[in-house]
Amino acid sequence: MRIAAVSLALRGLLCALATLIISANPADSADLSAAAGFFQSAGAATVEQPQGSPPAAVIRGPDGKLLGYAFSTYEVSGSVGYAGRPLDIVAAITPEGIVAGAQIVAHEEPILVIGIPRDALAAYVRNFAGFDTRAGAALKPADGMARGPHAVAGATITSTVIRDAILRSARAVLRSRGPATDSAARLDRETLRRSSWHALVAEGAVQRKLVTRGEAARMLGTQDPEPDKPFIELWLALAIPPPIGESLLGQRAYESELARIGPDDDLILIGASGLYSFKGTDWRQSGAFNRIEFIQGGKTFRLKAADHTQIEALRAAGAPELREIAVFRVAKTSGFDSTKPFRLDLDLGTPSPGSGPAVVTLEYRIPERYLIAPPAPPAAAPPGKAQAVPESNGTLWQDIWWARRFEIGVLGIMLAVLAGILVFQDSVTAHGKFYYRLRTGYLLLTLIFLGFIANAQLSVVNVLTFIHALLSGFRWELFLLDPLVFLLWSFVAVSMLFWGRGVFCGWLCPFGTLQELTNELAQRLGIKQIEIPFGLHERLWMIKYVAFVGILAVSFRSILGAFQLAEIEPFKTAITMKFLREWPFVIYAGVLLFAGVFVERFYCRYLCPLGAALAIPARMRMFEWLKRYRECGSECHVCARRCTVQAIHPLGQINPNECIYCLKCQANYFDHDICLHLKKRAQRRQPLTLTPGKPAGETGERP
Repeated sequence: MRIAAVSLALRGLLCALATLIISANPADSADLSAAAGFFQSAGAATVEQPQGSPPAAVIRGPDGKLLGYAFSTYEVSGSVGYAGRPLDIVAAITPEGIVAGAQIVAHEEPILVIGIPRDALAAYVRNFAGFDTRAGAALKPADGMARGPHAVAGATITSTVIRDAILRSARAVLRSRGPATDSAARLDRETLRRSSWHALVAEGAVQRKLVTRGEAARMLGTQDPEPDKPFIELWLALAIPPPIGESLLGQRAYESELARIGPDDDLILIGASGLYSFKGTDWRQSGAFNRIEFIQGGKTFRLKAADHTQIEALRAAGAPELREIAVFRVAKTSGFDSTKPFRLDLDLGTPSPGSGPAVVTLEYRIPERYLIAPPAPPAAAPPGKAQAVPESNGTLWQDIWWARRFEIGVLGIMLAVLAGILVFQDSVTAHGKFYYRLRTGYLLLTLIFLGFIANAQLSVVNVLTFIHALLSGFRWELFLLDPLVFLLWSFVAVSMLFWGRGVFCGWLCPFGTLQELTNELAQRLGIKQIEIPFGLHERLWMIKYVAFVGILAVSFRSILGAFQLAEIEPFKTAITMKFLREWPFVIYAGVLLFAGVFVERFYCRYLCPLGAALAIPARMRMFEWLKRYRECGSECHVCARRCTVQAIHPLGQINPNECIYCLKCQANYFDHDICLHLKKRAQRRQPLTLTPGKPAGETGERP
């Protein structure tokens, strides 16, 4: 009853905290004066006041010559990081499109808390000096700087997000202030604004074409029994202007696509629902789409598989669910002009003899509001390099998943094996030696692969990031950027419904396995264990719940303050950074491991806020898998004494909030040499034998 009351109180407190949606105050305008230091070779440079759209400051040398433009990535492109928090970098770009320098000024990424030194990230940003923003992401010039510096070890995702923010912002500034080749209007690629689906359709930014089954049948020279039903509903949009592209794709996917193309290349989105597919299936073998093509003037633009990205769903508010969606990249060098009208031709198939061509046409013209006249150039600049077709064939998160496919495969096998252990736990634990060897091997794999190799240690920081993402605008693409963490959290979420919170803590937590393995080694060496009285042990449980609620409460006021409090977790020191850290953190982690030598999983029992965070929603689990006998807790206390985290009450009940689901009690449940109930049953079943010298009624030895 006491535990239930505490649980209800914690739930109420969490619900109250969750209703306090405290939005981050907009950051003050970034100080761009530091950009003068990026041009030291030119003498004493001066930075003027930011102006224009997007905002940027002109940088001039001692003689008044234009050196470049300084800008803030947050003010230019609204850049956010992996956690969905503001990411701001002050950078400068030359009129020729070369980054003169960059400096990180605001960053609240949890990656800084769970394993990456700030100096390493700052050095990564500084190394963008010399980055050529005119080159597409797939270009590899001799200077090697088109892709930017190498990512920070252990922070590939954050590095990629930073690279995209610098690239997108620099291109926007350069494009808005670059030279005009003629007096024609150009496409507005800088204005940041979100629009709903209905607003985009109403203004003509998204065009629609509906073909009924009857119309398709007439063009194909066939008959259809249901002529009024849709054959294909086609949607078309030029996705380069941010109000269109970012609204339809979401910020991260939109930024990822922009990073794959040249500054003057275009993105075109096609979506459809109905019976007919505009892509078909032949493109997978041929590498080209034979059902669709763009026509502009007298020129035809055929689409290749390498130029497209499949999109799962539209992000604009009110957008319909479409059967298929794709974004196509069109290079400027192809001759396509996004400021002029064009049309999409869709081939419906081979018509019957005597019928005309079965082609549907959808006309498109970008609305006038997305066209602006180019400003007068402040200085001449050499013509940009010819753009090459990018080689990438996926969004940012898809590229990351592909790059880590080996780790994803190993983790997938690990999770499949663990699911099998949990589902068939009776068969596994019924064979004691096999179970213990299997568990020890699995824990070693968790520690070495998940912990030391893949750095896939979940943290309470991930919980905070998820909660704040729900409150401030959840976007799947942010969480998909870290595939191992995403897969682990997905598995943990499902496992909590079936088995409770203990699956992660008992099998998938690298630091937890490190504690258990070191304690097991200590016991083998004969080190005496400290048995904490259950009354005191029960009260010490509360420390980790108070720690989690405190960290969560602070996060609503200051996310960085919460990240600092999250240092109660030794994961960063012991697992991610492998003890290569400042001595106070190393001593703290060492003390916890030393305590765990005498009290098994000391940190897990009393201090872990992540375990507390998982225990609260895990109360919703649907099944009780762990088996008990009536003797448990009354006549026999073997399982209670042997429990890894002392989660079994002296009266025999298992506390699901504390159980780490190691299954040791289930191995005891099936062990005839340990379980008192099985011993009694064996004695009742053995035949009565008379032994000389013993009176009748006494049982003999077990055969």
